Amino acid sequence: MELTIVVVVVVVALVFDYTNGFHDAANAIATSVSTRALTPRVALLMAAVMNFVGAFLGQRVAETVAEVITLPAPDTTSIAVHGLVVVLAGLLGAIAWNLVTWYFGLPSSSTHALIGGLVGAAIAGGVTVKWDTIVEKVVIPMLLSPLFGFAAAFAVMIAIMWIFRRKNPAKVNRGFRVAQTLSAAAMALGHGLQDAQKTMGVIFLALVTGGFASREDGLPLWVIFSAAAAISLGTYAGGWRIMRTLGRRIIDLDPPRGFASESVAAGVLYTTAFAFQAPISTTHTITSAVMGAGATKRFSAVRWGVAKSIVSAWILTFPAAGLVGALGYWLAHFVFEIAP
Repeated sequence: MELTIVVVVVVVALVFDYTNGFHDAANAIATSVSTRALTPRVALLMAAVMNFVGAFLGQRVAETVAEVITLPAPDTTSIAVHGLVVVLAGLLGAIAWNLVTWYFGLPSSSTHALIGGLVGAAIAGGVTVKWDTIVEKVVIPMLLSPLFGFAAAFAVMIAIMWIFRRKNPAKVNRGFRVAQTLSAAAMALGHGLQDAQKTMGVIFLALVTGGFASREDGLPLWVIFSAAAAISLGTYAGGWRIMRTLGRRIIDLDPPRGFASESVAAGVLYTTAFAFQAPISTTHTITSAVMGAGATKRFSAVRWGVAKSIVSAWILTFPAAGLVGALGYWLAHFVFEIAP
């Protein structure tokens, strides 16, 4: 029984990883495509490759995700199945929210959808939630990273405008179109570093709960490879609805602003992953950076109505995914009777 449910959880986790890829493909490439620095297919291929590579660069974020909830030791079959159902329900909550926000073209956070789904399922299943980890590693970075992304992108763009103030605008734009190839690649690498690890953490949690691994073990290579492959395939599939929102609906970007927003967002992703082991939202980071760089044109150039809708989706993500995760657990518990 445990093996069957573990296999199901792993498959569903990789489905989530795939939806994460196509949902968040816009994070890495929307600005480069919108400024015509890269063609859509070239940008998607580059993002897929860099996502795959980034997944192999670290495991600390995965460890943090695996510690968000504390499942009971799998002493008996019923206890192990109960823990696995909690993980499965959390994944279903995250997938549901990813699909809803993708349909409406809203760049919400797959990170917070995943953690929200896990927390909702854990609460419904009477499992311990490590609130100190959530506050320190999720909530605080969730609040600070968009603010920093906005301010840093604004400052970087001001510096670019000052440095190139006497240069020919056409030549500057051509130069930054080339530079955007590098900044988009850096952003895609950071996305793989952050988001693929979150799926790895959930799969590892399922393996520990099913008794197929211990918390002292390192991540198996097959877990890293499968998560990297799933998010890369999802990225190549593309997320055109969200790409339009990030690339055009917030503000019409030019190459310098695209470069500024991508560079700042990539820097935030690397810093939080390596220095703080915090699973931050790549979506929040790049969106706020786009707003910050765009605001240097003039504050009214940012379409704040669209930004308001995006922020609303951000606020709703954690509780909405948590609610679906809780419903998924209750469905499994009361209808299918596979949890105690």
